[in-house]
Amino acid sequence: MTAGNGLVEVDARGMRCPWPALRAARALRTHCAVLVRADDPIAPKELAALAQERGWSFEIRAENLFALTRATTTP
Repeated sequence: MTAGNGLVEVDARGMRCPWPALRAARALRTHCAVLVRADDPIAPKELAALAQERGWSFEIRAENLFALTRATTTP
């Protein structure tokens, strides 16, 4: 996991599902948004399902690059 410009990046290349989704979920425990690099062909479906289940947004940014953002609550 690396950080840059306030955005956390999860590098899950070479990992088979469900690992990219698990790594993304772990990062989103403490961050509001993550970029996930994953080259498993199943990763987009797994990440989209995770986002839908949790109420997060999911976006395909480029080939093998996905963004997940969790909703922020204001006090």
